[in-house]
Amino acid sequence: MDNMDAKYQALFTPWKIGNVEIKNRIVLCPMGGTSLFGWMEKTGNHFDKEAAKFFIEKAKNNVGLIIPGIAPIKSTFMGQWLYENKKMFKELKEFMKEIHSYGAKLFVQITAGMGRSWAIPTPLVMLHNMPVVGSLIKPIMDIKYQSASPSELPSRWSDKVTCRAMTVKEIKEIIDAFAKTAALLKEADVDGVEVHAVHEGYLLDQFSLKYTNKRTDEYGGSFENRYRFAVDIVKAIKATCGEDYPVSLRYSVESKVKDFCVGAIPGEDYVEIGRDMAESEKAAKYLQDAGYDMLNADNGTYDSWYWAHPPMYMPQNCNLEDVAHIKKVVDIPVVCAGRMEPDVGAKAIEEGLIDGLGVARQFLADAEWVTKLIDNRLEDIRPCICCHNACFNMAHYKGVANAQSIHDASHIARCALNPTVMQSNKYKLIPAKKAKKVAVIGGGIGGMEAAIVCAKRGHSVTLYEKSDKLGGVFIAAAAPEFKEKDKALITWYRREITKYPIEVKLNTEVKDVQALGADEVIVATGAKARKLPIKGAETAVEAVEYLLGEKEVGENVVIIGGGLTGCEIAYDLYNKGKKPVIVETQHDLMVSAKVPFPNSSYLRDFFNAKKVPVYLESMVKEIANGTVKVAGKDGSVVEVNADSVIMSVGYIPTPVAPKGRNVHVIGDAKAVGSLRTVIWGAWDVAMKI
Repeated sequence: MDNMDAKYQALFTPWKIGNVEIKNRIVLCPMGGTSLFGWMEKTGNHFDKEAAKFFIEKAKNNVGLIIPGIAPIKSTFMGQWLYENKKMFKELKEFMKEIHSYGAKLFVQITAGMGRSWAIPTPLVMLHNMPVVGSLIKPIMDIKYQSASPSELPSRWSDKVTCRAMTVKEIKEIIDAFAKTAALLKEADVDGVEVHAVHEGYLLDQFSLKYTNKRTDEYGGSFENRYRFAVDIVKAIKATCGEDYPVSLRYSVESKVKDFCVGAIPGEDYVEIGRDMAESEKAAKYLQDAGYDMLNADNGTYDSWYWAHPPMYMPQNCNLEDVAHIKKVVDIPVVCAGRMEPDVGAKAIEEGLIDGLGVARQFLADAEWVTKLIDNRLEDIRPCICCHNACFNMAHYKGVANAQSIHDASHIARCALNPTVMQSNKYKLIPAKKAKKVAVIGGGIGGMEAAIVCAKRGHSVTLYEKSDKLGGVFIAAAAPEFKEKDKALITWYRREITKYPIEVKLNTEVKDVQALGADEVIVATGAKARKLPIKGAETAVEAVEYLLGEKEVGENVVIIGGGLTGCEIAYDLYNKGKKPVIVETQHDLMVSAKVPFPNSSYLRDFFNAKKVPVYLESMVKEIANGTVKVAGKDGSVVEVNADSVIMSVGYIPTPVAPKGRNVHVIGDAKAVGSLRTVIWGAWDVAMKI
């Protein structure tokens, strides 16, 4: 570690959880989809070799403590208890030998369930409400069990689903299953167990919170009764495995909830209906005394999901202050997660504010980031941009529960920026059988990714970009102040390009692809802004013009078009002291399966809290004389003051050439999408050339 910057030194000091010593303070936090026990597949529980491969790679790269994603104590498909598959634990024992050979430690996280937070896919909503069909498919998937909650509660995801109350018998079965499973984990040489979770509004958290627990039996009512489920679990594990076997608890310090499905944004003055700091102080001490050996902590519930899964709009290190506060009331180690930056985490550890740096999705974007930090190669770290487009891409909007595809639901914890994550059999670099001359037209993210992959495979690559810099439309997308990670990603790409024999030709517009004399041509020329036939539209500012600072806007700004771009522009304008108004034709601001819920829910809650005017199911009819005429679907027309109007109504692909025998069209030039579709599409083509 001779090259490492001294400010990170505290991250590489040993510490203990119970009697287990961890070599450094870097904790790979659990992510749904990275469970070592595959449970979403129709075959039921099994040892997941893809997840195992993922964690071996991290252990090789200097991680101190690994905590894989949740393993439901009872599988989603086939209703199988974890402890029933003994073969799975034998395979786990062999895996643990390799993990330990690299000096890493590993805890397995087990979940009691999701309760009302179960992200029920839209197709299953109908089945949930059809008793006869539900009973027929119950042996394959017991839908009502998956969402069973402390009390009869509304689903977080669908207003058409009411979750039933869990029975005491079911609670006791889960407690017993935790003990039996923990015993098998200990026998497999797993270093500890993490109980999931008095955290994020999952089942155990729902039991602990007054607004979701209306029970009148021993598991509801008083403080002790609300936390009894979590306490009974740790006591059962300790009774089976011994007091020395470490048990961590995933824990939310504060719920940050104003109402069902309404969270509190940072800095907002609100009345907490979940766990406030006063109760959290009492709860943390109570749970420690019950037997928990560590708190793996952040904030939030599914009603305020952006605290536990912070999008780029949330401040960096957003949970540190609250987690540091809760450490003062306990004697056990406390880990903090939530957009944590290594330098801030190291300083907090050095000052005794926390014990471990919790990091999750950065490990998806770059498996080697810890090694690069040690080697003082920070500029080589591909940054996570908090987009959630592949790692946690549940999408929700009015009238739709979870718009995520069933395939995506069973394959989360992938990465928009790094297709190889948890897909190593599909996305892999194999040397080309024949080196070819490849021309890539367009120096945006898709073009740069395609050029890099082709070069890595051994092709001779020339990259053509008509402007004077690489980055394409993503330069505009990364422009707002809150997009610091997006800007860092562009910088990373520009640096990465220089590592390979790629000839870059800037200020070069290509009109005839065949004249390039290339064996293969990849077209990545992006898309152009869509225009609407509105009277006065010529006075409007295009979204990209605003983002790039090419045109100034006044104080009162109407944004035509919600969606992600329009909402981010409105958010940026508000933060700059302007007065944005959003006009959207759809019945919700972001009607799209491509906008993950942690991101969209923050923006909705932000606009609601800040009273930003939003006109839904409305159209702009005319722009004139400092006003905009907005027509509602009921025919009513209102005039809205507008010093400026920004048009954000989508994009149209602009390929410089159509797909042909040796011409491949990728990214937005093929179909307008997200970084995930752009980058994965670049790989799909570049792997086959």
